[in-house]
Amino acid sequence: MGTTDRLDRHQPLALGLFRIVIGLLFTSEGAATLFGVLGRDATPAGDWPFWYAGLIELVCGALILLGVLTRAAAFLSSGAMAFAYFTEHQPDGLFPLQNSGLSPALFCWGFLLLVFLGPGAMSLPGLFRRDAAAASGGRG
Repeated sequence: MGTTDRLDRHQPLALGLFRIVIGLLFTSEGAATLFGVLGRDATPAGDWPFWYAGLIELVCGALILLGVLTRAAAFLSSGAMAFAYFTEHQPDGLFPLQNSGLSPALFCWGFLLLVFLGPGAMSLPGLFRRDAAAASGGRG
């Protein structure tokens, strides 16, 4: 078995770990924005667009982290990060290194990847399906 075959065999696990890490990072952004933790001041409730972005980050980040409604949450998150990039960062320069928009650009493309690839391994719904299959003796 070649290296590519060995790597391909672990692709669902790698995708699941990617989903968990990007979901955790996004959730922490939302928590920092909404609750003023992790060295950031809380954004006042209803403050456009930052409070709403924080809400999307917190809720969608948690869904992505758990692998629940991953594609829908990733689609909304990708769009929110594209909006953030083009409205808040791109006017200051074309490239992310010029306009401090590296984080939203990477989040946007990472979430778009999850829209197409799904949650990978270790999602909460996947764990319940596996438990249900084991309880039914693998029938079903």
